[in-house]
Amino acid sequence: MRTYHTPLDLVRERSPERPVALVRRDAVAVAARWFQTNFKGEVLYAVKANPSPWVVETLVQSGVTGFDVASIAEIELVARHAPGARMAFMHPVKSRAAISAAYFDHGVKTFSFDTHEELEKIIDATGGAKDLNLIVRMGVSADGAAYSLSGKFGVDSHQAPALMLAARRATQELMGVSFHVGSQCMRPTAFQAAMAQTGRALVRAGVFADVIDVGGGFPSVYPGMIPPDMADYIAAIDRGFNEMPVSETTELWCEPGRALVAESTSLMTRVELRKGDALYLNDGAYGSLFDAAHAKWPFPVKGYRGGADGRELEGGLKPFSFYGPTCDSIDYMPGPFLLPEDIREGDFVEIGMLGAYGVAMRTDFNGFGAVETVEVGDAPMASMFGLARRSIPAPRTAIENVVKLPRAKSKKRRRR
Repeated sequence: MRTYHTPLDLVRERSPERPVALVRRDAVAVAARWFQTNFKGEVLYAVKANPSPWVVETLVQSGVTGFDVASIAEIELVARHAPGARMAFMHPVKSRAAISAAYFDHGVKTFSFDTHEELEKIIDATGGAKDLNLIVRMGVSADGAAYSLSGKFGVDSHQAPALMLAARRATQELMGVSFHVGSQCMRPTAFQAAMAQTGRALVRAGVFADVIDVGGGFPSVYPGMIPPDMADYIAAIDRGFNEMPVSETTELWCEPGRALVAESTSLMTRVELRKGDALYLNDGAYGSLFDAAHAKWPFPVKGYRGGADGRELEGGLKPFSFYGPTCDSIDYMPGPFLLPEDIREGDFVEIGMLGAYGVAMRTDFNGFGAVETVEVGDAPMASMFGLARRSIPAPRTAIENVVKLPRAKSKKRRRR
């Protein structure tokens, strides 16, 4: 992977023909160490957010050795790039072959489910194993989340007690409960509310949980979506955990995805045509800009003039919309994206905060999709993890310093 000091250096050197993912390893390391230092439990990275090998390797180097995986492909990826890492198969619906391969071929012993049928499938596919960690997925409210993950997965509160009791009887190891408050959760108290709901189900079941897994949903910062401080989320989880009917040895887990990697990657795209206030780019909804198209998120942007004398564009800002390179009319990102009003064909647009669900969701539709990856040394356009909180009052705001936190000791922490 080639390295450039800044994205501008890339533009000046060769004005790339195809989109380029600009990755920042330090941003992943900073976020990983923040979670390890502040979250009072086990941190498992949700691989689906960004399955790039360099992400897995950087997390391991930063002390994160637990991974939330949802498929055999993700299990194999982690096994290659983080040998010996702890993996939890947290997709609530899995094929029998996937369960069997995970358990017998890769030593995965933690499985999530939200029905009695899936629990029976797990037990059968592992040959009646008694050394399983069985995690019941609860359905909880997703109020306050940009993406609701309720509906598809999660047992409801009325049916949860019977499933918890069945899980407790099925294993001699850990029985736990997990939930997900929704992606890009903007309300810290959503975690506390979900933990209260989970606690009531445990009381009705008459069992203690060995694991409380608060899942993901930890947010990043985008234009128009400025979350509370990340410390507020940790405080809400601490309050919720202290109020739950758990034992002194109950473990606390989380599965951050977006929060660990969103800041790490931006995308350098080229303007192929300007048509009024619309820019036609060489990447779009079928590439790294799925959220910009379908969730209509106005990601932060910067403009550059290409060539040996390239420079960052300045001057009066104008709102633009984007079209991607395919011939599909839904390949459209409404924005608004604020860029200098003199931007033109051949210029470049860097789109920030795409480390989560950006490159991970690319397709090859219409013959497009190829992306180069390089490393850059500048800071991300925004961060949740600096000494002082930095946000994006306008899309062109940049953060000058990302603070490197001390590496936390990797150890299992239980409630005290």
